[in-house]
Amino acid sequence: MEFYFPTEFGEQLAFVSAVITALIGLVVMFAPGLTLRFCGLQPREGMAEGFAAARSHGGMLFGFAAGALLLAQPMVYLAFGAALAMSVFGRVLSVMSDGGSSLRGILLLVVAAVLASLPIAYVFGLT
Repeated sequence: MEFYFPTEFGEQLAFVSAVITALIGLVVMFAPGLTLRFCGLQPREGMAEGFAAARSHGGMLFGFAAGALLLAQPMVYLAFGAALAMSVFGRVLSVMSDGGSSLRGILLLVVAAVLASLPIAYVFGLT
């Protein structure tokens, strides 16, 4: 089995977006305490549910990104980009409704928007 790396520039950008998301997912899955502190969250003492939720979210990010990398199909990249775009929408709602307009929140919003836009731009031929 050969390692597939795309030859088209647009698909390379979508591929890189999936790689970065997979790496973020691995960090969230294997270092939930560090991730939660970075996001300004802290689970209560003796309660493992916060760590379990973070690990689960990291596993979902990694799994979806790995699926996009392994299948390397436009519709999979579209679903991947759409899922990331919905997380961007959630962050925008947070900025507008919850007062989540801290520097960290805006930075994470921009990163998520860039990661979402790359696969979507590839699918629609914008790159």
